[in-house]
Amino acid sequence: MMNKHNTVNYVGVSGPLENRIKDHKDKTNDGFTAKYNINKLVYYEEYEYIYDAIDREKQLKRWTRKKKVDLIKSVNPNFDDLSLDWEL
Repeated sequence: MMNKHNTVNYVGVSGPLENRIKDHKDKTNDGFTAKYNINKLVYYEEYEYIYDAIDREKQLKRWTRKKKVDLIKSVNPNFDDLSLDWEL
């Protein structure tokens, strides 16, 4: 996820993605994403098993910002909010 200006990013793992995105957009929880207004879903991956998702999250968090941005651009070059059409 990123903020409006694509200057701050957030990597996380969750259960149902739609519910988590709604929490971020509504600023349900105080914390990093609320503080930096991170409410735009620009990239996501789906996994069958939570431990695979956690392993991937750890890997991505070790990456440089540039590497994360390059990954996002490979599938979403305009940093569009992928959740805009979702019913949240």
